[in-house]
Amino acid sequence: MKITTLLLIMSLGAASAYCQDSTPAATSSDSDVDLKSYFTPPVQWQGKLGDYRSPLLFSDGRRVTDAQQWQQRRQEIANQWEQLLGKWPPLITEPSVKVLTSTSRENLTQHQIRFAWTPNETTTGYLLIPEGDGPHPAVVVVYYEPETAIGRGKADRDFALQLARRGFVTLSIGTTEASEAKTYAIYHPSIDDATVEPLSMLAYAAANAWYVLASRPEVDANRIGIMGHSFGGKWAMFASCLFDKFACAAWSDPGIVFDQQRGSVNYWEPWYLGYHPPPWRPRGMITQENPSRGRYPEMVAAGRDLHELHALMAPRPFLVSGGSEDPPKRWEALNHSIQVNRLLGYEDRVAMSNRDEHSPNPQSNAIIYAFFEKFLKEHD
Repeated sequence: MKITTLLLIMSLGAASAYCQDSTPAATSSDSDVDLKSYFTPPVQWQGKLGDYRSPLLFSDGRRVTDAQQWQQRRQEIANQWEQLLGKWPPLITEPSVKVLTSTSRENLTQHQIRFAWTPNETTTGYLLIPEGDGPHPAVVVVYYEPETAIGRGKADRDFALQLARRGFVTLSIGTTEASEAKTYAIYHPSIDDATVEPLSMLAYAAANAWYVLASRPEVDANRIGIMGHSFGGKWAMFASCLFDKFACAAWSDPGIVFDQQRGSVNYWEPWYLGYHPPPWRPRGMITQENPSRGRYPEMVAAGRDLHELHALMAPRPFLVSGGSEDPPKRWEALNHSIQVNRLLGYEDRVAMSNRDEHSPNPQSNAIIYAFFEKFLKEHD
C-alpha cells in the first residue's frame, strides 16, 4: 500500500458494523499518500480504449481537433443526455435553509438543516463547519441517509466527518424516506409519472445542495466537490458530470459504466435509469423473463455509455475509488477522459485506485481525502 500504517487508526473505534460515533481524528497526514501514481493506468491498461465510442467524435463522425471544437462537442453530449434523461426543473439558486439543531463536536459545529432540494420536496441533512478562518473548501457527501457520513453508521463511511476534521465544510444528504420505502430516489413530478430519470433528479438535488454550500459565508464557492459510495457513488458521478459547478469529485465503486454482468451495477433499475410507471419490474438481473424497461434499454441499444458523461468533467479532476464493481479494466473507459483532457492541455485529471472489496477501507479513504486536499486545498 502507498500509505503509512498510521492511517489505519482512522478505522479504530468501530468495533461493530454500526456505531454511535465515528473514528478518532487521524494523526497522520494524507500527504503520505503517493497520489500521483493513481493518475497513471497500470501498464496493461495504458492506451486501451475498449469498445467505447470516442467522446471526441461528433455524432456525424467528425473528430474534435482543438479546444474550441471540444466545447461544441461537449454541448452536443450534454444536450443528447438531457434528451435521454429529461430536463431538470429550474435550479434553486437562492436556497432557504432552516437550522433545526446545532451541536459543538470536537473542533466542529454540526448543524442539522432542512432545505428544499426539489421544487416540491425538502430534505434534512447535516452541515459540518470546522473552526478557523474561512472561506473553506467544501464537499457534498451523498448516501442512502445523511447520518452514516457524519459517523453514525457503518465504519469507513464517515466521509463528511473525516473531511470536516481536515478543514472542509461538509454537507451530508441522503434519500432517507425513499431508501426506507425501497424506492431510493426522487421522482419528478411524481412516482407515477416521472418526466426525469430518477438518477438525474438526484443529480439535480445535489446541484441544489451546491447552492446551499455556496451561500454560506464559511465556504469558497469555487472550491466545492462531491463524493459518495456505492449508491452514493452513482449519485455523485451523475451530479458532478451534469452540473459543472462542482470543482472535482470522488466516486467510490459505483460501477462507472454499464455492465449487465454485475448485479450491483444496476442502472437498469427503475430508480436509476430504467424508470417506468409502477408496478415496477421485479428487482434483479436482466433476463428474458424480466427485461429492462424505460430509457435504459434504449441507451444500450443506441451504444451509449457513461464514459460520455465522464468526459463532461474535463478538465475538472475526478477519482474513481474502485472496488469489486470498478476493477482496473475500467481504465478502458477512463482512458477516453484522459484523451479529452490531453486535448485541452491537462494531465493528471483522471485517477483510479483499486481494492478487492466493494466496501471502502482506511487505505482507499486516505486516497480520497488526499485527492480533495490536493484539488480543493492545495492553494490555501
